[in-house]
Amino acid sequence: MVLLAQFLSLNSNDLTDYLRKCEVTVEVEDKDVTTYASLGWKEVLGGLKSGELGIEFLQDVATSEIDSIMWPLLGTVVPFVVRADQSAVGASNPQYSGNVLIKSWNPIEGSVGDEASVSVTYPTSGAVARATA
Repeated sequence: MVLLAQFLSLNSNDLTDYLRKCEVTVEVEDKDVTTYASLGWKEVLGGLKSGELGIEFLQDVATSEIDSIMWPLLGTVVPFVVRADQSAVGASNPQYSGNVLIKSWNPIEGSVGDEASVSVTYPTSGAVARATA
């Protein structure tokens, strides 16, 4: 599989035109439940689940572009939708969705000669769902 046309929506804004990279990660805490009955082997159970949405955008500060869309969202929890491809949701193109806390925004980032880009990581708030229909 090669990613050629990812889809990202934040707060019902289709941000695909600015999207350079998008990663959804989820994990479960491991809780140590080892006892002497474990005979020297560590035993674990799954605890709380959490996730993150990592994004790299190409920056645009013009009116109605990415900077003016993201700036007012700072500090709010908003819905997200991510797909590996912009085509319809299906078994070969699952959709991941949930809510994220917009906890940071880097309006100016880069070095001399770099393209203007923004890299951010947002924690999920609540469940992350996977849909195939």
